[in-house]
Amino acid sequence: MKLDVKTLDSGAAGSIELDDSVFGLEPRADILHRVVRWQLAQRQAGTHKVKERGEIARTKKKMYRQKGTGGARHGARSSNIFVGGGVAHGPRVRDHGHKLPKKVRALGLKLALSAKAGGDNLIVIDDAKLKDGKTAELRKAFAGLGVTSTALVIGGDALDANFSRAARNMHTVDVLPVQGVNVYDVLRRDTLIITKAAAEQLEARLK
Repeated sequence: MKLDVKTLDSGAAGSIELDDSVFGLEPRADILHRVVRWQLAQRQAGTHKVKERGEIARTKKKMYRQKGTGGARHGARSSNIFVGGGVAHGPRVRDHGHKLPKKVRALGLKLALSAKAGGDNLIVIDDAKLKDGKTAELRKAFAGLGVTSTALVIGGDALDANFSRAARNMHTVDVLPVQGVNVYDVLRRDTLIITKAAAEQLEARLK
């Protein structure tokens, strides 16, 4: 797959040949679903907790005698049917993460990149650098590139400080180094903007 490389000011900067084994795969919604679900499960803290019947600070003594009261039979007031009692089957502290093979994770990233390339939502730029860290300057650059909605920018090993500062005020734009690229962030933004160096590094990593 051959794509034109642009500069931030919408100029021409040659072209790049992208490997079809990374950027040209057929869509697989099932794999993408598995990887996104695994990724979001890893983010969950799992610290949600409620008090159960045995943890309520209330006497466990039987409320009243079993028979002869004319009322229903009850035990302790810590039961979940009473106000202030414990919660039945409530959330407990646990790990939500689950295992997913590395090959499936790598395939998911390839499919996410291929989805952007196949949908004409992939823009390759020569470098993600700004002279001044001004948001207005970056908005103008994106408008010239035809980016009208949300975007993810993938830079090289080290992000340009001015570029990151300018993008910080744009809530529809995410900026990640090439080491931090992931399926969820690629899919959640409409347009993927990737530097030429980052594309080469991804190919070397995923081939």
